[in-house]
Amino acid sequence: MWRNQIQMRRVADSERRLDTRHKIQLGGLVIKAGLAVEEPAVILGLLTAAKRVLSGQHAADSRRRWKELGDKAFGQGG
Repeated sequence: MWRNQIQMRRVADSERRLDTRHKIQLGGLVIKAGLAVEEPAVILGLLTAAKRVLSGQHAADSRRRWKELGDKAFGQGG
């Protein structure tokens, strides 16, 4: 029983660390995009609008175009 609790705690800790890392990476994308100075509501609005586009008729085209832009931004470094 005690070992099971320790194992469960380790799994939960690992999942929490992965979740934290993912959130840090997403924050880094906001910074890399030059949006760190924007109000959080503006950033959320932008992302919500993008989600709407990615759920629409032209999602594949938008996704392709945005991926190209993202790939270029990653290639530019800092």
